[in-house]
Amino acid sequence: MRRILLVLAALGLLAGCTEAASNDPPPGLADRGTQVTTAKPKRQDLTNRVSLSGKVTLNPTFGLVAPIDGEVRYLDVKSASGTPTKPTKVANIWVSGKATPVEVPAGAVFAGRLVDDRSKVTAGMPIVSARQTGYGIVADIDGTQAYQVSDQLQSVQAQIKSGPGPFPCTVLGTLAALPSGTIPEPKAPAVNPSSSAPPVAQPTQGQPQQPSEATGMRLVCVGPADAKLINGAAATVEIITAKVTGALVLPVEAVAGSQGKGKVEVIKDDQTREIRDVVLGLTDGKVIEIKSGLTEAETVAIPGPSIPDAKGGGQQPGIGK
Repeated sequence: MRRILLVLAALGLLAGCTEAASNDPPPGLADRGTQVTTAKPKRQDLTNRVSLSGKVTLNPTFGLVAPIDGEVRYLDVKSASGTPTKPTKVANIWVSGKATPVEVPAGAVFAGRLVDDRSKVTAGMPIVSARQTGYGIVADIDGTQAYQVSDQLQSVQAQIKSGPGPFPCTVLGTLAALPSGTIPEPKAPAVNPSSSAPPVAQPTQGQPQQPSEATGMRLVCVGPADAKLINGAAATVEIITAKVTGALVLPVEAVAGSQGKGKVEVIKDDQTREIRDVVLGLTDGKVIEIKSGLTEAETVAIPGPSIPDAKGGGQQPGIGK
């Protein structure tokens, strides 16, 4: 009997210890809701690289933009009798009495106006539609990629699926969202009072007879002459827009925003927190450049702060959320 009592007592002590242990927090884990993931900015080389899906297209349409702010004045363009071997001047941008020419590159023809004559335009605004003669590679750009791709293209390479490549691909004009090109109204026909024949409308010299096609956000480039291309063949276009050496970077999950200005949550030495504005630069999708607003010695929380939506009824998460 005495032995049985001793065994029961031991079991009771063991159960009590187990119950007390179950109430204690697991060792090494913080309380629920405590921010435990942090990051410090670090230095590394960064390349803004974007990969686009495209295809080989015969006579693709592309856009030309205004080189400067000013007033656009279009020219009467003569119809091309063949593939132009020299650039074709199609408009001037006038500022303070000085004209800056806009030219369709050699190998392409004028396809339409994208704004009204004598309109006020800004640098980078699409104003002319042109059409490449022969094969080009067309890569469509969706909204999530639009801000990653700028008109400062340092390098463009193309690879034809199960075909030639990779090879350098020369960009035609500049990336642009193109509306349908317009054709100027025909000039009024000359009337001879002594003639009984009805007047015949004369088309404006050199203006194309059909408006250019409407396109979305796209990039058009041409490969080397010795690259064998087949209409409709699938292609991948890789774009490098910029490079920076020794950039101060953070993981994208630590930053709210992805272009120009953003916010981070700084954790100070006393564990207090501060939402801070930062200036952003390049991103490769994994890390993002911090141009100013943060130092290497500081620590930030992951994930980054949320941004209220426009209606104030919810939270818009940061880039990495």
